[in-house]
Amino acid sequence: MFRRTRRLAVISALAATAFVLSACTGSPEPAKTSIGEPDPNATLTVGLVLEPSNLDIRHTSGAAIEQILIDNIYEGLVTRTQDNEIEPRLASDYEMSEDGLTYTFTLNEGIVFHDGTALTSADVLASYEAVRTDETLQGFAEFAGVASIAAPDATSVVITLTEPNQNFLFALTGPAGLIFKSGDTTDLQTAENGTGPFTLENWTKGSAITFARFDDYWSDAAGVAEVVFEYIPDFTAGVNAALDGSLDVLTAVDPNLVPEVEDSGEFTLTTGRTTDKATLAFNNTKAPLDDIRVREALRLAINHDALIEATGGGETLYGPIPELDPGYEDLSDVAPYDPKRAKALLAEAGEEDLELTLTIPSFYGTTVPQVLISDFAAVGVTLDVNPVEFPTWLEDVYTNKDYDLSFVLHVEPRDFGNFANPDYYFNYDNPEVQRLYAEALAEIDPEASAKLLAEAARIVSEDHAADWLYNGTTITAVRPIVSGFPEDSINSRINLAGVTVAGE
Repeated sequence: MFRRTRRLAVISALAATAFVLSACTGSPEPAKTSIGEPDPNATLTVGLVLEPSNLDIRHTSGAAIEQILIDNIYEGLVTRTQDNEIEPRLASDYEMSEDGLTYTFTLNEGIVFHDGTALTSADVLASYEAVRTDETLQGFAEFAGVASIAAPDATSVVITLTEPNQNFLFALTGPAGLIFKSGDTTDLQTAENGTGPFTLENWTKGSAITFARFDDYWSDAAGVAEVVFEYIPDFTAGVNAALDGSLDVLTAVDPNLVPEVEDSGEFTLTTGRTTDKATLAFNNTKAPLDDIRVREALRLAINHDALIEATGGGETLYGPIPELDPGYEDLSDVAPYDPKRAKALLAEAGEEDLELTLTIPSFYGTTVPQVLISDFAAVGVTLDVNPVEFPTWLEDVYTNKDYDLSFVLHVEPRDFGNFANPDYYFNYDNPEVQRLYAEALAEIDPEASAKLLAEAARIVSEDHAADWLYNGTTITAVRPIVSGFPEDSINSRINLAGVTVAGE
């Protein structure tokens, strides 16, 4: 048996919004030491951008809801660190069989839901059986390979797969793996009944969500008595709120506004790594983008370094796997900036006077489109920009695949499978990539799996299935009185348990 045993250590994390193109260059500035002793009765006020539409994480997808609820309100058997490493949470330890088919989890002691009911393996069983059988629940697809779920006693859960799946345990760190009370009738749209270190205290829609410390939490108590998430969709307004003393933390700081925050002397600024992939999607089956020469030409026309400078930062990314995910490889050799070669490829394809439309959610702003317009014009391509509201983007691009080019920030970790899915909105269909991805999932050894993913990712990049404009980073402003605030992966979730605020 492969065994991993580790008593849960409290993780500290706060997350920025999923849909923000904020980044900065250079290395993160070391966090300052907090001033004074932590005040257990303190309130932590955090500025975020994107507010969830509701709180039903079982039926609603999106980073906005996952950021604040996972690990704070709801917990799974396992969770993940800032480096995307898996570690136990509600489970004190877990084992995987040598054939990779069976996972056995042992629950920690003393876990209770927020209504005071003790958690047992029966709640895990009910939660996971629901995900396995109800296609309306988040995680249904991830549980497609689950053969059975059993609770042999009150503290043990056994999950058996039909075939090995390298991503299954990681899937349990997301919405698919969250544990809910069996038979609970709580209205999850506006209320909750989790096991996490915080409870929902208040939600003023369009303004703020407040969490309160859960005094009967099974592990170490949260470091603050209350957390207030202030939703401020305007970047300038967010900075103003930070500077007037309304916020202890401001996530997703606009790079253009960094000097104002720095000059105040009131905050430490950190730059964090993410799995955010700023993806320029190509409709691979729509002429002329069904011609690999056209797709390659578009990629070669883009000056990625200049684009990163214009947006305020980030890191270059020439393939579908970011550095924090298994299978990452530097693929800059595939499509280096070469407008001369781009022109030649377009001429070879008979597309010297090409006109294309970029469909982009309007909240991304104009910086990226302006750079693309300029770069494409230099090789003879006219780019029309069609900014739309996000629901329209979901309908036209994501669902109906009615587009030429599109831009969106794909924030989900380990989402390479999108390129192995011919039905995804990219319309990219390569059997070799699909085979390699399937082998990577079935491979029990993580290193061998990562090598297969890297091989598949290179094929995707060499097919020019899309362009990856940059791997996003995120800037966070933190007052020195705040301690335990992380830097990396803060676009994925906000784990607040270990964050403290010093008394003033």
